[in-house]
Order: sequence, then structure tokens, then C-alpha cells
Amino acid sequence: MNSRSATVLAGLMLGVLSVAPLAAKPLSDLVSTDRRRQIVEQGQRLMRPAEPAPLPPELAQPFNPPGFEQPDPEEVRAAAAAAARNTPAPAPGGGGAAGAGQVARQVGDREILENLALKLPATGTIILNGEPLLIFGRRNMKIGSHFTVADAGSGQEYDLELVAIDRTTFTLRYRNEEITRPIKSGKSK
Repeated sequence: MNSRSATVLAGLMLGVLSVAPLAAKPLSDLVSTDRRRQIVEQGQRLMRPAEPAPLPPELAQPFNPPGFEQPDPEEVRAAAAAAARNTPAPAPGGGGAAGAGQVARQVGDREILENLALKLPATGTIILNGEPLLIFGRRNMKIGSHFTVADAGSGQEYDLELVAIDRTTFTLRYRNEEITRPIKSGKSK
């Protein structure tokens, strides 16, 4: 046999051998239907939470202990002492309004300063000639400035002093009380 026909014959044999696996039924990468069904059932069993055993009724409940809604004994004593002095006890929420038949309590310098400081329109700071200035609306106030603020509720005017200016806060003084407040940005909400 000559070499050319041997090469052709070898090529044909290789071609036939390489086509034979393609003609056979391909093997699937998927698991059989029965095996998949078993896996799904096992997954569903594992995902189902177990029912917890009921707790004994005599066990104390940590999230709702008995008597939880009752007032604190210290609050009851403070309210009784305040009633004996005929002055209202401070409410838990911080309200100081007097009820019927009670004497209105006096508002201190600290409370006045806190109420006024909440209403001041401080929107930023600037530094002019090395000195920090606080921006109040269209006015610029420097440290040591005195200004008058009127309380809308009582109509009384109070003289406040600007004591300190920081990058994000400012400090005001009224009589002997001082309070530091954050500077509100001028951006709208």
C-alpha cells in the first residue's frame, strides 16, 4: 500500500471514530427526576421551623413583667412631696405646666435661655480680618456682642451676650447661665 492511501485510510478511520460518540445519546448534567424530588423534599423539611415548646405559665416574662405598667415608687414619692409643698412636680416629659388648683412655678434663667436659643436664626459663621462672626439672618455678630431678644409668648425682652463662636456651635449667656447651640445650616429642609 502506498503511503498516500494509508494516510487517507487513517484519516477516514479517525473521522469515523470521532463521529461515533456524537451519534450516541449524550449524558445529561442533570440529576434524575427521582433524586431531584428527594433533594427538594429534604430542603423543605429543613426550612420548616420546629414548633417551640410552650412555656410554663409560672415563668416570669422578660418582655412584660408583672407590674411593669405601675409608676416608679420614686416618682410617686416625688409627686407626693411636691403636692405637699404645693408646687407641681416636673412631668416626665419635661413639661412644666401647672394644673388646676396648682401654683405656676417660676421659670429660671436657664430655661429662658434655652427657649430663646432655640428660636435664634444662626445660620453660619464667617471669619473677617481673623475674627469669627456669627451670621444671624442679615446681621453678623462678633464675640462679646450684646443683643435683645423678645419672647413671643410673654412679650418680655431679654439681653443676651454672644460668648463664643466655634465652627459648628455658638455659646450665649443670659445673666449667669450659658448655653451652647449648634449652628443651623441655611439650607431648606
